[in-house]
Amino acid sequence: MSDQILNEAKQKMENALSYLHEEYGKFQTGRANAALVESLVVECFGSTMPLKGMASISIPESNQIAIQPWNRDHLANIEKAISEADLGLNPSNDGSMIRIILPPLTEERRKEMVKLSHKYAEESRVSVRNARHEAQHKLKQEDMSEDELKGWEKKLQNLVDQYNKNIEEDSKAKEKDILTV
Repeated sequence: MSDQILNEAKQKMENALSYLHEEYGKFQTGRANAALVESLVVECFGSTMPLKGMASISIPESNQIAIQPWNRDHLANIEKAISEADLGLNPSNDGSMIRIILPPLTEERRKEMVKLSHKYAEESRVSVRNARHEAQHKLKQEDMSEDELKGWEKKLQNLVDQYNKNIEEDSKAKEKDILTV
C-alpha cells in the first residue's frame, strides 16, 4: 500500500513538471514556437476546436510561424482567435495562410518573462510540496512501525528533492534562453 502512495505522489510531481514544461513552451522568446498558438481555441461551424486540430502549424523561419488551415473558410476565425488571445502577436492573412512574425524582445520584456518563468517554477514547487504533504499524511495513516514510516518518508523526500532539482534546472535553462539575445 505504501508503494501505491509513493507512486501517486510521484505522478502528481510528474504532473507539476509537465505543467512547467507546458507553460514554458508557450513563452515567446523571440524565436518561433508552435506551442505559442497550437492550443488556441478557434470558433468554427458553431463549435470550438484547438488550432492544431484544424490547421498545420510550421516554423519556416526562426522568427515566423505559418498556419495553413485545412479549410480556407477558417482563415478569418483563426486570425480573430490569434488577435483576441492577447499574446502580443499580429497575424497576417494572405488569403491561403496566416503568417505571424515575432518581434524581437526588449530588455524590459525579457526581465518580465524571467519573473514569469520563476513564478511558474514556484507554482510547480508548491505542487510538489503539496504532493509530499498529502503522501506523508497517507503514510501516517498506514499501520507500520516508526522505523518503516521514517524509511518511507526518506524515499518520499528523495523524490521531492529529485523533482525540485529538475524544476530548478528547467528554470535556469529557461532563464538563460530568455536572456539570450
